[in-house]
Amino acid sequence: MATKIRLARGGSKKRPFYRIVAADVRAPRDGRFIEKLGTYNPLLSKESGERVTMNKERVQYWLDQGATPTDRVLRFLDAEGMAKREARNNPNKAKPGRKAQERLEEKAQKEEDAKQAALDAEEAAKTAAAEAAEAPAEEAAAEEAAAE
Repeated sequence: MATKIRLARGGSKKRPFYRIVAADVRAPRDGRFIEKLGTYNPLLSKESGERVTMNKERVQYWLDQGATPTDRVLRFLDAEGMAKREARNNPNKAKPGRKAQERLEEKAQKEEDAKQAALDAEEAAKTAAAEAAEAPAEEAAAEEAAAE
């Protein structure tokens, strides 16, 4: 029989209260359990000592019997120093959605087009300035030749 150490929800609507229980994996979340191991009251402050209470000897017994704790219970056990919880890393969670990525690509394309237009305008201005500088020099040379 596969067992888990998990939370069973109690309390009323909008006022959660959980029991930490050892239960068969096939049993419903709030249904039948083998043994009550402690409580978790998320409404209390994190500094409160009564937020999480558990019978450490019985929890250790169930861990020795092969019970696997859920992620939330594993957090409690890690805080008590009874088990080690590895930090999770989901790099895809931070990525924006498909529409947001499309908007970012459009924005980047517009910025790139604006930079290219600015470079083209600057180059055109330089070319026009160079042509303007050459034209008076040619006219002056033509006038000097005509005057001689």
